[in-house]
Amino acid sequence: MTITATTACPASVATADLPAFPFDWNGLRLPAEIEELRAEPVRKVRTIAGAEAWLVSSYPLCKRVLEDPVFSLKDTSAPGAPRQYALTIPPEVVNNMGNITGAGLRRAVLKALNPKAPGLVEWMSGQAGRLLDALVAEGAPADLRADFADPYSSDMHCHILGIPEADGARLMRSLPIAFMNSPHPIEAAKLNWDRDIAYMIERLDDPATTGLMADLAALRGDPEYAHLTDEMLATVGVTLFGAGVISTAGFLTMAIVSVLTRPDVRQALERDGVTTGALDEILRVNLSIADGLPRLATEDVQLGDTLIRKGELVLVLVEAANHDPDQFPDPMVFDPARENAHTHLSFGGGQHYCPATALGKKHAEIALSVLLERLPSVRLAVPREQLVWRTNFMKRLPERLPVAW
Repeated sequence: MTITATTACPASVATADLPAFPFDWNGLRLPAEIEELRAEPVRKVRTIAGAEAWLVSSYPLCKRVLEDPVFSLKDTSAPGAPRQYALTIPPEVVNNMGNITGAGLRRAVLKALNPKAPGLVEWMSGQAGRLLDALVAEGAPADLRADFADPYSSDMHCHILGIPEADGARLMRSLPIAFMNSPHPIEAAKLNWDRDIAYMIERLDDPATTGLMADLAALRGDPEYAHLTDEMLATVGVTLFGAGVISTAGFLTMAIVSVLTRPDVRQALERDGVTTGALDEILRVNLSIADGLPRLATEDVQLGDTLIRKGELVLVLVEAANHDPDQFPDPMVFDPARENAHTHLSFGGGQHYCPATALGKKHAEIALSVLLERLPSVRLAVPREQLVWRTNFMKRLPERLPVAW
């Protein structure tokens, strides 16, 4: 697809004639359109829902959108707002951390997401080892997504929430639909949401529940939190599990893809281990974010050479910002010693900067370290061209990741 550089979208150009976004679901390559966008870092595109949106692709402008409160996440769920795709969760959940803060629950959630919580690192190391031991016992080939990245992430979030690990599978059933990009509302998404909320409400009443859900249940007897309903408390559990698992499993899966398909990444990790620099550089080059981070302009605002009107949708293209040569020289080169690798935007920015950043990094660090230690000869068991990539989804994911060792 060729993108013609312009400073604005002429009124005569129909929405249907705009470039369709997202560009490419394949996680092995940076979309070709990104290079063309360098000449026009704010460009009108057509979303999956058929709406017009401003796609922002340069690092400084992406950072500006994420940090400037004039660009609102909460308002993207407002009735009549232009959409990137149809909502698959209740509108009030879109700004979940804002809702948690407003309900006075932020401290409890951040405490639960702290990787320095007693015993959590040891638990993650042990669980990663147990999952890999099970793979070795079964023998090659194995699917590192279905049998390692997904259950490792699910088990960790069950551990944090204080619910049975065995119940993670039933909650995982909802995620392929909950994070789907669809032009229309999805009936199954509502059914899944109601079922998962009912499950979390049951956990609030279960004396065997521990972790965050037990902490939330204890608030029901505190007059300071009398305004909280069981459904509000359950929503914290459902959204933390869903968003947490899909993000950590998605990034870990794509990090493993990098190890298996990029000799420069593998050699660096085998030589020096999963260092902080290497992990940040993996986060920078990682292509797990398949859509744009949405914001709605709450007033007219100048963004670069483009005037964004109040009520217009803006999409931050993280993969373009993370490969902006003005911010990251030689952006296609994997460099664990890159001094500013940590400035990547893979965890968002501003007031919506991911609160589980430290946990997500520790989760991936441990998993990659244990994988390379236990299976030093691990390799793709199919040609890389045969990997099948999920379409119309918020994350780039190979449907299967077959490996041998």
